[in-house]
Amino acid sequence: MSKLKVAVIFGGRSGEHEVSLVSATSVIKALNKDKYEILEVGITHDGEWLIGENCLENFKSKKFENLKPVMFMTKPHAFDFDIVFPVLHGPYGEDGTIQGLFDMFQIPYVGCGVLASSTCMDKLQCKAILQSAGVPVVPYVGFNRKAWKKEQKEILNDIEKNLGIPCFVKPANMGSSVGISKAKTLEGLIEAIDFAAKFDSRILVEKAINARELECAILGNLEPVAAPVGEVIVGGEFYDYNDKYVDGKSSTKIPADIDESTMKKIQEIALKSYKLLDCSGLSRVDCFLDRESGEMYVNELNTMPGFTSISMYPKMMAAYGLNYEQLIDKLIELGLERFEDKKANQIVFDPGVEWYKK
Repeated sequence: MSKLKVAVIFGGRSGEHEVSLVSATSVIKALNKDKYEILEVGITHDGEWLIGENCLENFKSKKFENLKPVMFMTKPHAFDFDIVFPVLHGPYGEDGTIQGLFDMFQIPYVGCGVLASSTCMDKLQCKAILQSAGVPVVPYVGFNRKAWKKEQKEILNDIEKNLGIPCFVKPANMGSSVGISKAKTLEGLIEAIDFAAKFDSRILVEKAINARELECAILGNLEPVAAPVGEVIVGGEFYDYNDKYVDGKSSTKIPADIDESTMKKIQEIALKSYKLLDCSGLSRVDCFLDRESGEMYVNELNTMPGFTSISMYPKMMAAYGLNYEQLIDKLIELGLERFEDKKANQIVFDPGVEWYKK
């Protein structure tokens, strides 16, 4: 049998460019060379698509002169492949933009589609949809950068009245905790909002709760499954970028030290959120468990979570029974399955044919 040609795409224009390179390194290493032919494709910070020998290593050392630009969206393709594995985190990779590009050119890909990717990327939109369906979310206030400049006093009053201080401030469309701050004073709140506004035009402010950080890995298309819930035990005041990728003071526990009833409840709420937002392939559903009240909240869904062999998503799926290599095989299988399913729904409109019922 001929090998399946997998184009692994990494880098990207987001602030999570470097994180993507780390994830892609693990994915490429784990892809079974007897089953797959691997094509490495990198996207620079400026959005240029590059290909060439040892592309990933060249991206790590920033030696782009050894690579050549590629326009694989033209037909016939500049290079041939069967499916794309976009190991991209954050805007322009995890937010539906590149997924839309693949859909336009009828290219199979791993992971969620346009709707789920874009909705889950925008924390404000995601919370609004979850809340409307009865999924509990932490109380929040949302606004845009222009409103902040014009209505600062009113926004601050709204936050103090409905959330209180301390509180968390986040850009609506970033991942890996980029741009997130904990505001402990009014002055700190203003600084945190100004900081978040540097990363996105939409800003989210959440009530600070004393919570455990629990995560649930979901895998599948129309019949998804939930892995055993894991817990992130943060090393700092909250699970920020520094804790995730620099100091490494946080630790994880899989399965989490929770009772069976709580485990089941989190898995159920994670599956409900996954289906509600039309996710496919994979997502990591991040939840909070309030230490004082016992209340449970969905924080966010990550449609392309950190994907090294020691990242939470693969570790939770390992606890479910799929090792890293098997997980990658399954994700490729699900991507091809979703593509075929979507093709079956396509209708070519012919204006000369009565295609609707009067």
